[in-house]
Amino acid sequence: MNRRMEFVPRRKRLFRLPLRRFVANRNVKDRLFCYIFERDREALLQLYNALNRTDYRDAQALQIVTLDNVVYMSMKNDMAFLLAGALNLYEHQSTFCPNLPLRFLLYIAAEYESLVARTKASVYGQTLIPLPAPQCVVFYNGDDAMPDEQYLQLTDAFPEVPGAGSSPCLELTVRMLNINYGHNSQLTAGCRRLDEYSRFVACIKVYRQDGGSVNQAIEDAVTYCIDHDIMEDILVPFRAEVTKMLLTEYNEKKHMRMFRKEAREEGLKEGREEGRNHLIKTMLQNGASPEHLSEITGLPLSEINVISQNEENRFDLLQEARGKRKRR
Repeated sequence: MNRRMEFVPRRKRLFRLPLRRFVANRNVKDRLFCYIFERDREALLQLYNALNRTDYRDAQALQIVTLDNVVYMSMKNDMAFLLAGALNLYEHQSTFCPNLPLRFLLYIAAEYESLVARTKASVYGQTLIPLPAPQCVVFYNGDDAMPDEQYLQLTDAFPEVPGAGSSPCLELTVRMLNINYGHNSQLTAGCRRLDEYSRFVACIKVYRQDGGSVNQAIEDAVTYCIDHDIMEDILVPFRAEVTKMLLTEYNEKKHMRMFRKEAREEGLKEGREEGRNHLIKTMLQNGASPEHLSEITGLPLSEINVISQNEENRFDLLQEARGKRKRR
């Protein structure tokens, strides 16, 4: 009997959730992508082999080390695992973000910190601590035109210093792959699950382009994929849950567009921090994640988290006040 995936409100999302759950305010395709590959290690190993042109067979050799967002102050990556002496960090993106190298740098630092803590090694000792070599990969399936493969460099963010005679002492390279249907055919041919996921998302986009409602487009895409044996083992038992989550994603995109428009208008009219914070609080109440708000506003994630915490504290006070009134 299949266990049902549950929706979990933002305020109750205190720990990284079991793989059977979807988080309501995360990007839906991110969660579906993670769900597909985290629950099926054979598929994850197949994806790794397709990416690296290797032929590993033992899926049990994979060690999942995805970041816990509580331990690392809301920092989380989509998927991280150890295999063959390498730390593999995979991210799924439906929007392009030029700050991906910086984000991966923070992920890697947190992963290494966790590794040192687990092994009880001393960074001040005289023994060299062996570290898994990082491999950073982004799977992109947004609507903007992107090449099949490109590389993002951390050094692109460094300003050029006139007269500087030496290169930066730090570099980080992120490999970004376009997994929209029709792109990177060799990669999708080597990983059946990735090919199915690409086809499923493409179906939704096609039905949306035909002018139908979002609800109908999702229903039609799910039906088509089930009829053609595309992710049937996921879509049949979890059809209702996946549909709800996809609708959440499209609603989130709508709210994001509204936020950008209102933010511009609010800034022109008032130019005050209060107006900006009011809009951010509204988006948080509508389920937007701090990470997404940080990306679209350009504000540091720490500042977004402060606003979010203030909003949750206000909510707790309101609940406490309502409880006192009921007891009276």
